[in-house]
Amino acid sequence: MPILVRLQYCVIFMYPRDHNPPHFHVVALDGRDAQVRLGTLSVLNGVVDRRAMKEALAWASENPDYLEEMWNDLRNG
Repeated sequence: MPILVRLQYCVIFMYPRDHNPPHFHVVALDGRDAQVRLGTLSVLNGVVDRRAMKEALAWASENPDYLEEMWNDLRNG
């Protein structure tokens, strides 16, 4: 599970060869997790606290190219 970034309230990562649609995982400090779709940044499933999700979405909105590149690398790698 490649960690893409460690933030103050959460960690963002992707699994190699993960299922579609393209997404990343957010794990909050309390261990709860959610999957967030690339592009739309909509939550596919799971729940994390508001603070962790806000932080993750802010980071993701600033790094869409990196997220897509990592998705493609991990899917095809």
